[in-house]
Amino acid sequence: MKVAVPREIKNNEFRVALTPAGVHELVAAGHDVFVETGAGLGSAITDDDYRQAGAAIRPDADSTWESGDLVLKVKEPIFAEFHRMRPGQTLFTYLHLAAGAECTDALLERHVTAIAYETVQTADGRLPLLAPMSEVAGRLAVQAGAYHLQRPEGGRGTLMGGVPGTSPARVVIIGAGVSGMNAASIAVGMHADVELLDLNLDKLHAADDLYQGRLRTIVSNRFEVKRACREADLVIGAVLVPGAKAPTVVDDEVLADMKDGAVLVDIAIDQGGCFAHSKATTHDDPTFTHAGKLFYCVANMPGAVPNTSTYALTNATLPYVMKLANLGWADALKADPALALGLNTHAGQVVNEPVAITHHLPLKPLAQVLTEH
Repeated sequence: MKVAVPREIKNNEFRVALTPAGVHELVAAGHDVFVETGAGLGSAITDDDYRQAGAAIRPDADSTWESGDLVLKVKEPIFAEFHRMRPGQTLFTYLHLAAGAECTDALLERHVTAIAYETVQTADGRLPLLAPMSEVAGRLAVQAGAYHLQRPEGGRGTLMGGVPGTSPARVVIIGAGVSGMNAASIAVGMHADVELLDLNLDKLHAADDLYQGRLRTIVSNRFEVKRACREADLVIGAVLVPGAKAPTVVDDEVLADMKDGAVLVDIAIDQGGCFAHSKATTHDDPTFTHAGKLFYCVANMPGAVPNTSTYALTNATLPYVMKLANLGWADALKADPALALGLNTHAGQVVNEPVAITHHLPLKPLAQVLTEH
């Protein structure tokens, strides 16, 4: 298999899809790996590091994409990359197509077999390729929130842990999945007053057992979200419906009740966002103000810590990359039901149901695609 690793070009995206260790494993298995020059520099990985692992370095994006039958990326292709995709090519990356009509249309038009990290799902409901970046985003959300709570950054001027004789910041985390639990870990560690909301009682029991009273767990519903947000200094949105657009959990009515200068960090922005008025921002310009509240909606939060994120991501993706390279996409998907659920588009048709529903497109069932191959 010819495997290509282009340089990421999304705003302030410094991650890369494969580490030298991943290159070494692929080359040892008999595959050819082509890495665009400079692809790893943002993650402190040099071209020589890749060469020593067995990769061939390509001089530009066009030649890199052209070299690969299997293309590995971190983020979804953007407009400047659409022309580089070709029919029959397999793309393995984060896609978040429910929030990206333009990318969806391009993948269909170019007849790309697109497999999304975020919809690979095991039988027990885990999302193994979303988890490492959710861990990073959850932890970063609290760091970003704490920073932007400072008055010069537009926040209320509240210190997360306070000091003796003052109140700590009140932090509300909506969603007790991987990102929410990681956010809770950091917020509790910073001695904030933390409240964790989720629909799933089992998750709340687990959080309560873990933190032994150091945070409050509340069943999420409209009443409790409004009550919690009313007094919050920092609200972190960490809700997820795999493959689908995120639901709006903080609407205009809730926002109107919140304190001026409160900070909202929307981890779900990759999937369209879970707060009313959320819109994707960048690391260059990460925040905006609406109705006196400060929104932080960076769509590639883990890109801020690329060295950590790149290695964490490759640790998770490499076993699946090896299957795709060794078996080809069709046999790999037949052999691994979790990986099969990652298939979003193939041969000009949508295979993922939430994406089809969101964009009002016809759905080709996964079983039919695999039967035909």
